[in-house]
Amino acid sequence: MLSACGSADNSPTQEARVIRMGLATMPSNLDPRFATDASSERINLLLYDQLVAIDQSALPEPALASWQQLSLQHYRFSLAENLPRFTDGRELTVDDVLATYSFVLDEKNLSPLRQPIEHISALNKISAREFDVLLSHVDPLLPARMTLSILPADLMANNHDFNRQPVGSGKFEFVERDSDQRIGLIRRDDKQHFEFIRVKEPVTRVLKLMRGEIDLLQNDIPPELSGYLQKSPDIKSISEAGSNFSYIGFNMSDPLTGDPRIRKAIAMAIDRQAIIQYVFHGAARTAETILPPGHWAGHKQLPVLDYNPGKARELLGAAGFNEHRPLVITYKTSSDPFRIKLATIIQAQLAKVGINVKIMSYDWGTFFGDIKKGNFQMYSLTWVGVKTPDIYQRVFHSSSLPPAGANRGRYESPVADQLLDKIAAGQTLNQRADLYYKLQALLHDELVYIPLWYEHQQAFMKNDIVGYQLQADGNYSALNNVRRQ
Repeated sequence: MLSACGSADNSPTQEARVIRMGLATMPSNLDPRFATDASSERINLLLYDQLVAIDQSALPEPALASWQQLSLQHYRFSLAENLPRFTDGRELTVDDVLATYSFVLDEKNLSPLRQPIEHISALNKISAREFDVLLSHVDPLLPARMTLSILPADLMANNHDFNRQPVGSGKFEFVERDSDQRIGLIRRDDKQHFEFIRVKEPVTRVLKLMRGEIDLLQNDIPPELSGYLQKSPDIKSISEAGSNFSYIGFNMSDPLTGDPRIRKAIAMAIDRQAIIQYVFHGAARTAETILPPGHWAGHKQLPVLDYNPGKARELLGAAGFNEHRPLVITYKTSSDPFRIKLATIIQAQLAKVGINVKIMSYDWGTFFGDIKKGNFQMYSLTWVGVKTPDIYQRVFHSSSLPPAGANRGRYESPVADQLLDKIAAGQTLNQRADLYYKLQALLHDELVYIPLWYEHQQAFMKNDIVGYQLQADGNYSALNNVRRQ
């Protein structure tokens, strides 16, 4: 077991106190200026504090700081009283905030977090607790972008290795990292020890939970194993509606998948409700757009994509395909067993209307590399942790074709571009929301993506673990309150 100073302590009392969480993948970077994977972001949120938090509607709310908008391109941020201290004992100050943002904004540092805030033209210290942010263009979403994890200015100046030795002001303190298999943290207020342990295979994670070798799992468990755990008297399970958006994407430059009749036929041949009921055991909800209905910019009244195999056959016929000339489509997915299972089910559903699907599965690196290159006809993926509606600009504007953005389907629409340009010029959230609704209606009608579902967040834990509450985006903030009974 890991003690607070990083040394081994195998005493029964300490061993009983530790709470162990099993992870499918370990964080790739504990320096939040460079972390982009979900596992890193979730652990870093425990170690570091942010100026601004995001509420359940994806609107900004004060965390370390509050703000006021002095003009369309001028914001003033004021740090709260009684700010937390870094784990090295120093109090967090406005200088740490400015140093963190200045580092990310400096192009030579190559931070992947720069793009959302690159329109910050100046950061000016006003007082010991205030600073101004000046923008190169209007952005009513600026407060929601001020979510960088704050690091100590002096350590950044000395090129401290935050990945190997994180120093933050969050509710948890880093203890030790054992290669790529285990991370030890301590909760600062009560000295509760936590370990995050990598267990790659879901069956092994479940067995370790059943044997008491780990205490808590969140997500990354196939539905059949979830059902097994839910029946165990030694395990508690909780589930909450999630916001991670699963979809089928198309190559719009391909002569087949670029045909709107074919995309609509595919959409109408997929029985989403049956998949949710029998494959996910109800642990998902149908989606119609990237943003969930609870999001401030999410469209709440889009027509539901109904399962209609008869209409699908009619559309295929209109496109020139029938039983004598079947449509043949390649469908790329990752080599994850559950994702292959889903692809196989969709393949069977499409076969019922005369679509011959060839599944091509690859390791993650090869698969995602092909998607970015546009080397596909049809694929499935999930957008994870989407907070701001900027995703529509990155995914659907014609200027966002790779490598400039994530428009991997090569979608080019003057109407969509015009809406996105108007959104960028919108001076208030309400103005932008109205335009986002129109854009989502257009994308839904054209079926650039086939929206599938939002998978639920699920957690499983030993019966003596209490206080854990799931978050829609899957973050681990509930560990602030969890304890062993």
